[in-house]
Amino acid sequence: MKKIVILGATGTVGRKIAKILLEEGKHQVKLVARNPNKLQDFEALGAEIILGDVNDVKTLTEAFKNADSVFLILPDNVKAENTRAYQRRVTGNYIEAIQKSGIKHIVNMSSLGSHMHEGNGMMAGTGEQEVRLNQLEDVNVIHIRSAYFMENWLRTVGLVKSKGINGTAAVGEHAIPMVATQDVAKVAAAHLSNLDFTGKSVQPVMGPRNYTYTEFTKLIGKAIGQPELPYVQIPVEQAKQIFLGNGFSEDFVDNLLEMALAVKDGIFNYQKRDASTTSPTTAEAFIADTYLPIYNQQ
Repeated sequence: MKKIVILGATGTVGRKIAKILLEEGKHQVKLVARNPNKLQDFEALGAEIILGDVNDVKTLTEAFKNADSVFLILPDNVKAENTRAYQRRVTGNYIEAIQKSGIKHIVNMSSLGSHMHEGNGMMAGTGEQEVRLNQLEDVNVIHIRSAYFMENWLRTVGLVKSKGINGTAAVGEHAIPMVATQDVAKVAAAHLSNLDFTGKSVQPVMGPRNYTYTEFTKLIGKAIGQPELPYVQIPVEQAKQIFLGNGFSEDFVDNLLEMALAVKDGIFNYQKRDASTTSPTTAEAFIADTYLPIYNQQ
């Protein structure tokens, strides 16, 4: 029986990892969260819920002690006035907790594009985190470099319904790997429970194939009965004002948009695709199983 700690258990990937491990019924699972009320269903499955966040080194250290593995994720902070400084501080907190606790196996949530350290927006922070975790001695770390989440398309459901278009600030015709988060969670959960990694390594999870934003939009359109649904590249300044209107800090928005604009430069296309990096869930399956139910609810 492995003792496993999961950070970000209320998030898109962390919640799925927790569900997988708890349903296996053979692990002691600790979930660290700022809002334990969102995890009551997991508590009923036997999880230990710990109140804490990425800034609470003492709580993180205690949670990591005597654990077999830990899942780390660098959470977004939409209010951060300096996104890179925030990311750097969180990474420092993780490293301090790792060193003080003696934990030996870390599964770190990263992203395609993290091989670069500038010009890639949010991914510059995950790239730096990879490098810093790699400096730890006698700690095994595997970085899960995920493709673009298919779940990101759920954020534009309102646009599709209200305007009859789909769009982001990224170009429509550049194909990139896209992945369902369930596939990412399965890979991470397996590493957390099997402890099948040593040293420092990278595990890309790239979905079944590459899709353009326009192609993915057409698949959405077909599913919702609007086969001519267009993909529109939203002008940067317009996109920025939308994000700022939602209360995001300007620096956070600038990082988001830098990442989107860099899609055309291939930031998500660096990693080689082969059998070990390809995961099964297609866009069609994701749209049918996840997108449509949410679309129909709104």
